[in-house]
Amino acid sequence: MSEGHIHTEVHGHVLKIVIDNSAKKNAFTPMMMEQLSDALTELHDNEIYRVGVICAEGRDFTAGLDMPKFFGPSAEKRNIKEGNVDPCGLAKRCRKPVVTAVQGIVFTIGIELMLAGDIVVAASDARFCQMEAKRGIAPLGGAHFRFLSRAGWGDAMYHLFLCDEFSAERAQAIGLVQEVVPPGEQVERAMALAAVIARNAPFGIQVTKEAAAKYVESGEAAAIAYIPRIRDRVLGSADAKEGIQSFIERRAAVFQGR
Repeated sequence: MSEGHIHTEVHGHVLKIVIDNSAKKNAFTPMMMEQLSDALTELHDNEIYRVGVICAEGRDFTAGLDMPKFFGPSAEKRNIKEGNVDPCGLAKRCRKPVVTAVQGIVFTIGIELMLAGDIVVAASDARFCQMEAKRGIAPLGGAHFRFLSRAGWGDAMYHLFLCDEFSAERAQAIGLVQEVVPPGEQVERAMALAAVIARNAPFGIQVTKEAAAKYVESGEAAAIAYIPRIRDRVLGSADAKEGIQSFIERRAAVFQGR
């Protein structure tokens, strides 16, 4: 499928959710976000599934959003179904454990999907970057607060401000990644971890996640509620228009701070 899609596989009590748009470095389209939401909602609702694993085909986890399809004059108008799990865990977070396996390029929404889950296994060739400010916008999928809660203020702001690429080893050192494995072994290791988790008492695991979320939810609620305010400011800016246009024209952006 040229536009990319999300497909699922059932492995006992584990639902494997696969990002499949490798021809475009697994860049997300609005349709793919809808499909990912549907898959996570199936994990959330179906008691057969105890754990989810999110992974991707090809050399890269994801290059991020297919920008022109989300922003600008050619943007597609598609919405997550009401009541569905939000892939970024903002409106609704999956109540089941989610293990994410990443490799190659892990940019923008890729990091936010990791942060919306619970455990991350990275191939040693993984490269991470939260580069929205390079495109004239800002992280709007949860990185502005979850990166902070995982890595701490200094390390979070270091990478959010520099918009730099960093390695799997660095990601593990600051708490974004829990295990680093040789390239090609990340999905197998994530599935193995999921199988171990699935053998534990489902109710005990789920209430553990629920209770842990309660610990941070008041702070997260304030950060999530603030997203519309920063979205309107940043997406309506001249810099945002320049960022999208420079992406389309494959050139360096020139920002004016307005």
